[in-house]
Amino acid sequence: MKIVFMGTPAFAACSLQKLIDDGYDIPLVVTQPDRRGNRNKMILSEVKKLAVENGIETAQPVRIKKDPELIERIASIGPDLIVVAAFGQILPKSVLEIPRLGCINVHGSLLPKLRGASPMQAAVLEGLDESGVTIMRMAEGLDTGDMISKRVCDIKGMDFTEVSEVLAAAGAELLAETIPHIADGTAEYEVQDDSEASYAGIIRKTDGYTSFDEDAEAIERKIRAFIEWPSCYSYLEGLQVKFYKAEVLDEEADGAPGAVSGTTKTSYTINCGRGKLRILEQQLQGKKRMSAGDFMRGHKLAPGDRFGAEEGL
Repeated sequence: MKIVFMGTPAFAACSLQKLIDDGYDIPLVVTQPDRRGNRNKMILSEVKKLAVENGIETAQPVRIKKDPELIERIASIGPDLIVVAAFGQILPKSVLEIPRLGCINVHGSLLPKLRGASPMQAAVLEGLDESGVTIMRMAEGLDTGDMISKRVCDIKGMDFTEVSEVLAAAGAELLAETIPHIADGTAEYEVQDDSEASYAGIIRKTDGYTSFDEDAEAIERKIRAFIEWPSCYSYLEGLQVKFYKAEVLDEEADGAPGAVSGTTKTSYTINCGRGKLRILEQQLQGKKRMSAGDFMRGHKLAPGDRFGAEEGL
């Protein structure tokens, strides 16, 4: 079977690796353009790295629906199937109609719940104990196509990185099990119930900001959901502080949201709109990520010090 693969992050690379291992003919991989990192160094997507390592040709459209040459190129390949996993762009009808067996997507949620761009982060933000992956036949709507197969996964207490790893592995295995059924015509297609749909939109940098007005549990989930980007962050004396690990205390707040309630040698406690958070790991602007103990050795904190807006409180 000839497959064109489309995807970008590590979540997608797991599925691509499985297709390579299973011996499918993959003449082309389509991924997002390289981006510039520190010191202008070009950063390749995890999918592109894997494709290059395996000698697979790649294409990197800025917007595939406005790239007729690429669409024509895909058509000329004549793929039996297009497999998409966290590609980051919506496919136009002209692409969806190319493969003989259609286009399928490895989606990181149990559809119709959490359609959209950030289902795994949303699952953590919502405090779900379970999520999973769905293999769906792609349609023109946003994750609205018929479902083919699902796998439920336990994600209780995990951060986004951990959820992504678990769901990536599950998605790759489910993909490998599902493709033969699509090929031989035994796959069953289930229409999604739109009345049960929920959405996980695009995450923006500002979504990571916290003034600590929210409940402690909600902020702790935000820390886990945004651990890779944009991070859950606030400001202390005009400097940004990103939080990477915290735990909810069974205590009522005893001061204003954002105010330091207490300190130990290894952690410090912040009042929230409801409850308290014990901070265990963070990163001060211009510094490396470090434990709360190391942070406090270089930056003395005292009860009453307050995290909040950049311009100060």
